[in-house]
Amino acid sequence: MKAKFFKRCSWLVAMILLIFSIPTIGQDVLQTNTFNDILSKLKLGSMQEREQAIDQLAGSGHARALPIAQALLDGKLLLLKADEKLIIGLENNQGYDISDAVTGEKSGTVAREAVTKINLTNKLRGSLRKIIGQLELSAVDPAVRLAAVKAMAKEADTNTLELLKSRSAVEPDADVKKAIALVFLLQDMNSADKAVRIKAIDALKDHNSLDAVNQLKVMVEKDADGQPLEADADIRNLAETALAKISTRLKIYSSIETVFFGLSLGAVLVLAAIGLAITFGVMGIINMAHGELMMLGAYTTYVMQQLLPNHLGVALIVSIPVAFLVAALVGVAIERGIIRFLYGRPLETLLATFGVSLFLQQTVRSIFSPLNRSVATPEWMSGSWQINDFLSLTWNRFYILVFCLLVFIALLQILKHTKLGLEVRAVAQNRNMAKAMGIPTARVDAMTFGLGSGIAGVAGVALSQITNVGPNLGQAYIVDSFMVVVFGGVGNLLGTLVAGFTLGIANKFLEPFAGAVLAKILVLVFIILFIQKRPRGLFPQKGRSAEA
Repeated sequence: MKAKFFKRCSWLVAMILLIFSIPTIGQDVLQTNTFNDILSKLKLGSMQEREQAIDQLAGSGHARALPIAQALLDGKLLLLKADEKLIIGLENNQGYDISDAVTGEKSGTVAREAVTKINLTNKLRGSLRKIIGQLELSAVDPAVRLAAVKAMAKEADTNTLELLKSRSAVEPDADVKKAIALVFLLQDMNSADKAVRIKAIDALKDHNSLDAVNQLKVMVEKDADGQPLEADADIRNLAETALAKISTRLKIYSSIETVFFGLSLGAVLVLAAIGLAITFGVMGIINMAHGELMMLGAYTTYVMQQLLPNHLGVALIVSIPVAFLVAALVGVAIERGIIRFLYGRPLETLLATFGVSLFLQQTVRSIFSPLNRSVATPEWMSGSWQINDFLSLTWNRFYILVFCLLVFIALLQILKHTKLGLEVRAVAQNRNMAKAMGIPTARVDAMTFGLGSGIAGVAGVALSQITNVGPNLGQAYIVDSFMVVVFGGVGNLLGTLVAGFTLGIANKFLEPFAGAVLAKILVLVFIILFIQKRPRGLFPQKGRSAEA
């Protein structure tokens, strides 16, 4: 009896579940059929039918609506001629890497002649941008919603404003909500109601918006006859006050941006000079081939990207130790083969290393050709960090700044906490005493020169991300490197760091007024005058050898 009872109960539960699932199944089938009808109009319909299909795409509720709409706008939505199937194609050397438009599954590669692009008119493109904005406005990621609001604000009409108003009521993210409020404030600036305009202008003075600045400037401008474009004096005065407040913030953000670019330039100078500070400070060698060692590091990055073309980020990270080893080995070879015979004769080392620099340049020209080589930037280093309309920081320079500080810290740890570092510091302070104490100064010289050269190679990796890689890359930085070393104090790493950042910031603040070339000249004149007062630089070297 119990078995029959449980059997009947199980059948009853199954029937109930089936009854409740029928509406859901029916709804899914209906949604799929509707979406397929929309796609049919997109691929085979007339322009009018395509316009209807684009309007229906936003309301379809299908998960693939946004990718298909974006592909259509970008010209990547294609029709496969063989079976009239919609696909999304990414162009390559052989044709297109394709994926199914509906499922998103990859389908291999096809030739260009096997597909046809879905054509659009300018009117359809405008409608499509709005549809994409609507779809993105419902996205899970707040950053996508924020970008959608900014895109929709550029072509705000009645429907768009209604959509944004509805979204504002349910929007949980404060930044997105603020962006929506800004759209309505900009609309209120053109209102017929003076009170509404005054309220909007008063609120806009606290927003960091270029659109707000442009509209406020229109209100205070004058026509060709000298008459103000804005007839209402109260509105004009309020607009001038708002502009003054925004301009103050704009100057602050501009200064922050200038300091950032100065620090990033300083980071490049520090990376270029820090290896030179070691060799020049410890060994007294004027190494004119230092720039070419940086060039070798940059070319190492280029070679690694050729070996790992589909993994640019991995190639860049691997390039750092490889570039260090390549430049360090070349540096040790230069020291053992040439420089060790010229200690105590600085002018002869200058001429010898200058000859080495020419040899390295010609070797690179013979291997890679005289043409510049472009090193690709990984995706995570591309673009910029857009804090607001007034402040944007580029990621590649940010990472170079962080990289410079990491290299500096690592070098300090080597010099302070390793046997080599102890021997280097001893030789730098008093070479004769170090030799008398049993320190093998010849080996220390070779290792020191190799260490400084390796850091130059690492600097070349960083340089490859901000400039083209070519045989003359190092020549652009060798003079600046010597300036940083002399200004900071020969052989002092902290001085090199401070000097590099100081000169970088000074250059960037002078450039808007004097130009790039004159700014460098002014910095050089300043260093000459500074050295007249402090011949040993900002942080003079300590020890008996410093008195020599």
